[in-house]
Amino acid sequence: MKIALPPAPAFGQPVANPQRQEVLDFIATRRSASAVTLRAPGPDAAQIADLLRLAARAPDHGKLAPWRFIVLEGQDKTAFADRLGVLAASRGETTAVAKLAKLRIPPVGIFVISSPKEASIREWEQVLSAGAVCVNLLYAAMAMGFGANWITDWYSYDPQALEILGLGHGEKVAGLILMGAAGEPPLERERPEVAALITQWRG
Repeated sequence: MKIALPPAPAFGQPVANPQRQEVLDFIATRRSASAVTLRAPGPDAAQIADLLRLAARAPDHGKLAPWRFIVLEGQDKTAFADRLGVLAASRGETTAVAKLAKLRIPPVGIFVISSPKEASIREWEQVLSAGAVCVNLLYAAMAMGFGANWITDWYSYDPQALEILGLGHGEKVAGLILMGAAGEPPLERERPEVAALITQWRG
């Protein structure tokens, strides 16, 4: 069943922020699906458009949109993985070739590209905004009922792989969000003891 999204608010329109217990419940039990368990169907073109609209509602100091998206699906995703496979094989990197399974199996992958702009806003904040976009995209895909996983792998950092992907000067991969129908429910993982990570500052 497809979920219909409400229209985006018009510029300058007041945006209500009521309590949403279902959002808290979702975050409290959120768990990424293993990439190699993701199967068809993945999101269709209309759903991908909705997902990207939701992803772009991330915090963005200065309204710079210092990020962009590269969508991979179908034969094009296969062709991209094949070119990466040729690259890795030419170096004798069998482990790198094997790691491409995570890219090949899910029906849809969306790269979030950190693309900082020349501005008074520090680059670090712009990079953090790209990370927030990854979170929004991951959560939105899961809220639509898809399994999803945020990964980076060797091709997210390899200069020749990034050239194949089409990155420009100063751009970096913030994350690859893989999505599809979860073939099996993910098992809960160990979580940090949050109390040990808290410091209460006092003046």
